[in-house]
Amino acid sequence: MLSLSDIYPLSEFQRGAKAFLARLKETKAPIVLTVNGKATAVVQDAEGYQQLLDRIELLESIVGIRKSIEEFEQGKGIPLKQAFAELREKYGLPD
Repeated sequence: MLSLSDIYPLSEFQRGAKAFLARLKETKAPIVLTVNGKATAVVQDAEGYQQLLDRIELLESIVGIRKSIEEFEQGKGIPLKQAFAELREKYGLPD
């Protein structure tokens, strides 16, 4: 969660980049950088960014699975044996 105490002008970040990076490492809290008073960028530690990407990937997978289940329940699916047979034929895979 972003906090108002984690919003800084870009110029302040540039002057004290090492201190900001040390703070990121310690707190793991993202920092919002502003230019002319408007939010322009968010800086966060690499581990936190990777965790965010992993969560997005998981959520996208869940959405895809739910969509597939809905389509199957609506009769839009095909039997598994038929799907495998079509994939084997399409890609020249052995039985």
